[in-house]
Parts: sequence; structure tokens; C-alpha cells
Amino acid sequence: MTLWDGSYPFYPGANARFPFDTTRAVIVTVFLSMLATFIIILPGIPGRRRLCWFLRLLLGLFVGAVILNVQFTRDWESGWVRANTSYKSFSPVQVSADIGLHIGLAGLNVTLRGNPVEQINETINYNEHFPWSFGADYEHSYSQGLQKGLPSPILYVAEKFSWQSPCGWHRRYRIAGHYASAMLWLAFCTWLISILLFSMSILLYGGQMLLLTGTLILSSLLLFSTTRNTLGCPIHFGPASLRTDYGESFWLALATGLLCLLLGLGILILHAVQPQKLKLIFSLDKRGEEEQWDKCWLPAQPSCSAQDGFMVPLGELCHGSATQL
Repeated sequence: MTLWDGSYPFYPGANARFPFDTTRAVIVTVFLSMLATFIIILPGIPGRRRLCWFLRLLLGLFVGAVILNVQFTRDWESGWVRANTSYKSFSPVQVSADIGLHIGLAGLNVTLRGNPVEQINETINYNEHFPWSFGADYEHSYSQGLQKGLPSPILYVAEKFSWQSPCGWHRRYRIAGHYASAMLWLAFCTWLISILLFSMSILLYGGQMLLLTGTLILSSLLLFSTTRNTLGCPIHFGPASLRTDYGESFWLALATGLLCLLLGLGILILHAVQPQKLKLIFSLDKRGEEEQWDKCWLPAQPSCSAQDGFMVPLGELCHGSATQL
């Protein structure tokens, strides 16, 4: 009899689910903290400028958070299928399970969830990650999966994306993911530059940087879309077939890219047609406030009645009694 019955309580077992992705949690926490900090100082902004300032802040933080988040998400392309399939290699035992494939820029996840979860005296609930980013070896991850004895459906799907597979998906997805990731990092840099330019009241160049940000985001989507699965190499589980479609990260990045394009074009058009309205949106038209400030602090002109009341004849000012020493 050993401590903890010979098991390690702080280490996952062979069939443990993939751990929680802390990268996305950190990014969301940082941006929410920034938003909360700016909301605290929001009451100090006077008048109607408060609403415009808050909307600009909200849109800016949203764009930055999306660009960073989709870098690390694993649902650019995803699909599910429910099938009766063998659970282990060289075993006739079959289980009913939901099989999911989730593809990101840096790798893929294969999910196996029993229906029900408890079958053949085991808990069937897996989510395995196979990376292909820089510094990661996909073949080594696949070999580790073989050594751990992962279920056959997971290994079957992972084998389709291996380097030796005749499907050729590994090379296409890996290259497209690297270039799409590079485009998104460039978009993040141009987003930072646009925020800096807007804070310096350089609206024209800020709009151009925002337009470039949207173009880079859409370019990353175009690069990734060239690697979609084709029907020439299907993933079959008996009569059922696993098909994938664009995931939430793809559509979120698409909406963000279009939003950046519309905002950038709107700023450029307003700068060319009605620059005063653009300055009003960015709270730069302060002529009325300055005039009001000057009127408040300029000395008031004395009225005629006041002048008459304090006028003294010159003779009275000059005539006076001398004090004898």
C-alpha cells in the first residue's frame, strides 16, 4: 500500500482531457482589465464627449483582443460526426461516440466523446492536441499518442494530417497557418500604430493604418481558406463521414476585418468631405469651448452707471489739506 494508492494526484491520466488553454484567458483578462480601468475614469470626461470616447475605446479594445485571440484559438475549421466505431486497435468492441476535429493556425485538436460518456467500463472523453507550429514536431506528438495508447478514432484522424499521409494536408495547413499567423501579427502592429496616431490626433494616417489592419486580417483569412479539406481524401467512420467547415474564429476574424475596413474608409471619407464632423467625433473641435472659456475669464466691461457712480471731479482730487510737520 503506497501513498495515494500508487497514483500521482496532480498529473493527468492516460485518458485525461486536454488542459484549459490559459493563453486566451490571459488575453481576455488583460483587455477586460484595461476596459474596467478606463470605465473608472469615464465620469471625469465632460459632456457628450464621454459617449464618443467610450465607443472609440470599446471598438479599439475589441479589435486588439480579437486579433490576439484568434492567433491561439483552435476552431478556425471544425466539424463533428456521430458514429459507431472501434475504440481500440485490434479489438472488435465498438462504441457510440461523437468525434470532433478542430483546426487552428498552430495545430489541430481531435475530440472523442462517448455517447454516453461511460461505456465498456471506461470514461470516453478525450481532447488531444497535435501541434505543427515553429518549434513543434507533429510526428513526435503523433508517436507519443501511439505510445500512450490513444483510442483508434483519434489516431486515425491524426494520421490523416501526418507528414506521410497521401492526403498532403500537413504541409498545406502548416504553411498556410504560418503565413496567416504572420499576417495577424502584422495586423496587430498596425492596430497599435493606429491607436497611437489617433491618440496624437493624426486622424488621416490613423484611418489609413486601420484600413491596412482590416486588409491584413482579410488576407490571413484568404491564406487559410486555400487549405480547405477536399472530398478527395475523406475521413470515414463506417457509413458516416467527418466533414469540416469554417469555425467561430474564422467568422469572428472576418467580421473584425470588415469592421476595420468600414471604419478606416469612413474616417478617410469624412476627412475628405467633412473634416469638422470628424474632429467632432474625436473631440477635437474645441473652438466653442475655448470661446466660452475666454468669456468666463475676460474682465467684464464696467457699465455706464458704475462709471458715473465712481467719477470724482478733478478739482476735488487735486485740492487737499497739507499736513504741517
